[in-house]
Amino acid sequence: MRSPISGYTRLTKVHTFSAAGIAAAGVAALAFAVVPNGSADAEQSQAVKPVAWNASAFGETQQAELNKQADRAAEQAKKDAENKKKAEAEAQAKAKADKERAEKEAASRSEERKPVAAAAAPAAPAPKVYANNLDGWIKESLDIMKAKGIPGTYNGIYRNIMRESTGNPNAINNWDSNAAAGIPSKGLLQVIDPTFKAYHVEGTSWNIYDPVANITAACNYAAKVYGSMDNVNSAY
Repeated sequence: MRSPISGYTRLTKVHTFSAAGIAAAGVAALAFAVVPNGSADAEQSQAVKPVAWNASAFGETQQAELNKQADRAAEQAKKDAENKKKAEAEAQAKAKADKERAEKEAASRSEERKPVAAAAAPAAPAPKVYANNLDGWIKESLDIMKAKGIPGTYNGIYRNIMRESTGNPNAINNWDSNAAAGIPSKGLLQVIDPTFKAYHVEGTSWNIYDPVANITAACNYAAKVYGSMDNVNSAY
């Protein structure tokens, strides 16, 4: 049936042809896409398969990696703490050693600067003890006479004492010429006061009746007049 509008019939034919061409081209393109050229392309197409995405598995993988990182960080922190503690201990030990060394060096320098004490003088010998009797008095007098350079012997002194006083240190002569002159002889060796004072030996008593002082003064006088008490054999 023809359309009363001439243009409509021509337009409908053109459109029909175009639609058929497009449909044929689409079928060919679809066939090319579904059945690729060559067996290699077919195998590659078959080998590629879609990968399923699992959110849970991905989260677990991330968490495991985070856990590993946290463990490594904790282990490193532990090592750092141990190294720091070791370094501090070494520093303290070194400081202590340095301090002890400095103290020893200071003590050594102080000891070097310390003045050397003068050698102590030898202790004085203990005083000699003499018996408080005629023997002791003669021996003490002899030691004093020796120190003063006064001659005399034990026997010479003893002999004259026994003749003059018989060993009595308080003996006094009230009858001879000296007594008549008011200066009686006194003591072990019967010495008058002027003679005792003139020949008194330093270090002995000034008491004429003191046995040691009396003997020493008498021997000092005899040494000047007779050479020694040993040379006196009578009143002198």
